[in-house]
Amino acid sequence: MMRYKEEKDAKKEAFRKYLESSGAVDALTKVLVALYEQNEKPSSALEFIQQKLGGPTIYEYEKLQAEISDLQTKYNELLCKHEDACKELEELKNMHSSVSPSTKETNDGEPLKDEYVEKNS
Repeated sequence: MMRYKEEKDAKKEAFRKYLESSGAVDALTKVLVALYEQNEKPSSALEFIQQKLGGPTIYEYEKLQAEISDLQTKYNELLCKHEDACKELEELKNMHSSVSPSTKETNDGEPLKDEYVEKNS
């Protein structure tokens, strides 16, 4: 039983050292002191702490979540359009390669000319 308590205490101490070395204890202490020193206490202590630690407010967080949702929807729509455009392009490439003027000949044995080149020459 004593060994279990010693192991538990050792884990607690290691975690405490970790929090101190990473600066978490100092940051939390400063925020809690700032909260304590407020003449008028904020309606939400948690929101105050989040704000002081650099996090968004609850309103900002909800707004960001809504923006993420909207952007995901737009992304999905654009991805579908892109995939459709790629399929259409591939179909056009396949159609163009199967009707290539360099491989077709007229009835008299002469190669067909590309109408686009003739019109724009």
